[in-house]
Amino acid sequence: MLSQAQAADRAGLDTLTLGDHHSTGPAGYVQNVPMLGRILAEWTARPIGCLFLVPLWNPVLLAEQIGTLAAMSSGPFIVQTGLGGGEDQFRAMGADLGQRANRLEEGILVAQALLQGETVDSGLFAMEGARIAPLPPEGTEWWIGGGVPKAIDRAARLGDCWYGNADLTSDTAARDIEIYRGACARHGRQPVRIPIRKDAFIAESRVEAERVGGALVAGGYRGFDRKAVAYGDPESVADQLSVFADLGFTDIVIRTMSPLPPEIGPGGAYRSVELAGEVRALLA
Repeated sequence: MLSQAQAADRAGLDTLTLGDHHSTGPAGYVQNVPMLGRILAEWTARPIGCLFLVPLWNPVLLAEQIGTLAAMSSGPFIVQTGLGGGEDQFRAMGADLGQRANRLEEGILVAQALLQGETVDSGLFAMEGARIAPLPPEGTEWWIGGGVPKAIDRAARLGDCWYGNADLTSDTAARDIEIYRGACARHGRQPVRIPIRKDAFIAESRVEAERVGGALVAGGYRGFDRKAVAYGDPESVADQLSVFADLGFTDIVIRTMSPLPPEIGPGGAYRSVELAGEVRALLA
């Protein structure tokens, strides 16, 4: 992860964010808050952020982690939110999967209020008189994900923007961005940006990238449609992603497709991130 962050820095990418997952067993998962603290030694003068599966977090702890990381970073701290899933993960974290929507919404509202310096009570979280410091010196941006109309409406109500899912194709993205625009109009909100996440593999050789990416998709890659991912050389990947810019998405957050075959190895992932800088230039 550190090597990919260093590659993103070399490529001059605009932002860097990490994901969130818990109780992964032997497979393991590098946790976002301590890893981001380490990456901040490599990543300067550009925004950074984290995805948080909000229903699995105590909102005071969540706000404290955000406030501390934001105090060490530049620009508004990007908070990406997710519902999370999996009965095993929720049980392991002592959370009720059936309450995740309520915990998501209340958790966002409580954390936002705390990060604005307010003293907060919450019946849902049995919380009284909570207050935190430090506060984010340059504020926060709340990117709220969602793939159904109710969740997209929540993003318009509570967030600075809606965060498009990685599984969206051009057709489903066109549908969902219109749902979001309608929700913004109803709630009188103007998004600061409209980002979308995309899984991609970029290589100097278009043939090699298509061989690797095609094999991953043929193997059922995350259950995604081929049109939801992008792979090829920088020019072809920029062409595949440009449709989302045409739809009105302002930012594309790239996650490297995995697992890459042994002959490609970690070096292929680092190089894919570096080449994302060329994709960025072509899209700009």
